[in-house]
Amino acid sequence: MCFLDKLFGRTTKQRAAPSAKRPPRPADWHFTYADLLDEMRAGKRNSVGQPELDWARDYERSLIPAAMRFPQKGDVYEVLQDMEVEFMTAWAAPFTGGGKGMLMQGERVFVHIEPAEAKPIGAYAKAVVYKAVEKRMVPASERTSRKYGGFYFYFSTVELNTKFVLV
Repeated sequence: MCFLDKLFGRTTKQRAAPSAKRPPRPADWHFTYADLLDEMRAGKRNSVGQPELDWARDYERSLIPAAMRFPQKGDVYEVLQDMEVEFMTAWAAPFTGGGKGMLMQGERVFVHIEPAEAKPIGAYAKAVVYKAVEKRMVPASERTSRKYGGFYFYFSTVELNTKFVLV
């Protein structure tokens, strides 16, 4: 189950439901996941659920230029220039943490999980030189916790095509 599924209380069964069983996205729909989260934070929404999450994903996919390559499991990407990124931490507990850190020019990440869709809006990735990047980004107090289960990134398809090079 991915972070957003947990955040919005969506189950694997709901995520895998065929699109034919959900209402079509309204023609004037223009919300992304980030937009929906912003509305929740601003108090405009109490929650976000189906079909809005599917519509947001469909809308985000429609914004990806046709020439861009969609990420696949095993892809290795190299960072084109230093960039601040967000990371997530996994725990042997009902919790996902995270923070921000720097990926340095030339560092590499790889897509370690097969995306759930043929044309994903993004993909989960891990650092190729995992331990060194982990030590730089994740505080020692977290890394040394017996419940700590590692760290990873999520990059959009657009980010992977513009801020990285596929190697």
